[in-house]
Amino acid sequence: MSISKEEVIYVAKLAALELKDDEVSKTIKELNEILGTIDDLQSISTLGVEPTSHVHGSVNAFRDDIIQDSLSNEQIAKIAPDFENGFFKVPKIIT
Repeated sequence: MSISKEEVIYVAKLAALELKDDEVSKTIKELNEILGTIDDLQSISTLGVEPTSHVHGSVNAFRDDIIQDSLSNEQIAKIAPDFENGFFKVPKIIT
């Protein structure tokens, strides 16, 4: 597959880009190189290759959820710096 000058100009117009002639030539060359690489990749047989999401073998590192009882207001009041009527008290930050 090859990209033509007309296609580059058309796509540039759709993207509201103004390309100079040398930029059009450079873009054609770069896009054709990219498409060539894609063609090379498509020619590689992947039969028998198991699909993976990560090549480095990482696994889910999350722990299992363990249901536990919440702390009571009395327990929270013991460890909170300023706790009153079931609420944390914090300094006013808006003046």
